[in-house]
Amino acid sequence: MNGIHDMGGMHGFGPVRPEPDEPIFHAPWEKRALALTLAMAAWGKWNIDASRHARERIPPAAYLNYTYYERWIAALTDMMVEHGLISADEAASGTPDPNTAKAEPPLTPERVGPVLRRGGPSARPLDRAPRFAVGDRVRAKNLNPEGHTRLPRYARGKVGEVVRDHGGHVFPDSNAHFRGEDPQPLYAVRFTARELWGPDAHPRDTVTLDLWEPYLDAV
Repeated sequence: MNGIHDMGGMHGFGPVRPEPDEPIFHAPWEKRALALTLAMAAWGKWNIDASRHARERIPPAAYLNYTYYERWIAALTDMMVEHGLISADEAASGTPDPNTAKAEPPLTPERVGPVLRRGGPSARPLDRAPRFAVGDRVRAKNLNPEGHTRLPRYARGKVGEVVRDHGGHVFPDSNAHFRGEDPQPLYAVRFTARELWGPDAHPRDTVTLDLWEPYLDAV
């Protein structure tokens, strides 16, 4: 998906300025945004890849204007309406409809700790051998799908080296659209900076990306 979210290598946004002693949250509402996102995901109406895709679908002007957690809330609101957890009127007004049935939340306070400790592992068994091995040279395909993908634009068509085999993992391009997990081999692929950015890049710099097998061709 060639959206505004795929910003790697884009010029014009200024330098990255790390914040010394940056807090985990910059305001109390950010804590609530994270908690609400986790609580609503517990209903099981979507998965992590679908939630990422929802953020990618935020209109470009809004995406650039929003802060990190504002994007989370915007995407969460869209998903809650799409999956029938709230109505569009409730989202617009910020007020619950008194005539709707009330349901017990699946993520109760006593379950929060165990759920967070369990996390959301994506490793899955494979029913076939991986196509590539450590040391293989591979080329990232020039893919431009309309839907979700984890293959960044700046790596498409570039050649790198497999440096680790992570085993089988849920394939996000399928999972984000509720077409099943479709586990695929996942590799760490190292690219030289000059392969990605050209002769102006530093000759010793590299970038390592985790890429699924369907993104790759042999060289």
